[in-house]
Amino acid sequence: MPELVMAYWPYFLIAFSIGLAVSWFVLVANRRAKVVIERRDVLDEGAARAARNQALIDARRDPAQPPAADLPDTPADGGDDLTRIKGLGPKIAATLNAQGVTTFAQIAAWDDAEIERVDALLGRFAGRIRRDSWVEQAGLLSAGDETGFANKFGREV
Repeated sequence: MPELVMAYWPYFLIAFSIGLAVSWFVLVANRRAKVVIERRDVLDEGAARAARNQALIDARRDPAQPPAADLPDTPADGGDDLTRIKGLGPKIAATLNAQGVTTFAQIAAWDDAEIERVDALLGRFAGRIRRDSWVEQAGLLSAGDETGFANKFGREV
């Protein structure tokens, strides 16, 4: 084998050079378009960072929903604090209050048809009623079973 390499080393050198030239041509020289990525945001044109972020938040807000800062913690008519139910935040509580749902007893009495009706109103929060067991949580809270609620769903934060 070493005799073969010694006898044909010029041919191996020429073959290697041709292979190198073809590789360079295929990978580098034959490239027709150069891709230039410029990462710019249309809101970056002179907008302050906080104002830019607020513009993004406002752009996605549903005009029918009030801003999160304007949402009441509890209903004005003396209903229960629905946000005690795990998975039910202030925005969903405001949506429920607008539908007339203000007490744990009302949620505990929901049947499948009512769950489907309310679930359709929740938009991107759809499916939460069953996933987070709101009816069961509301049943425990409306009965005043704080210990049972804490054992099953954890303590409030």
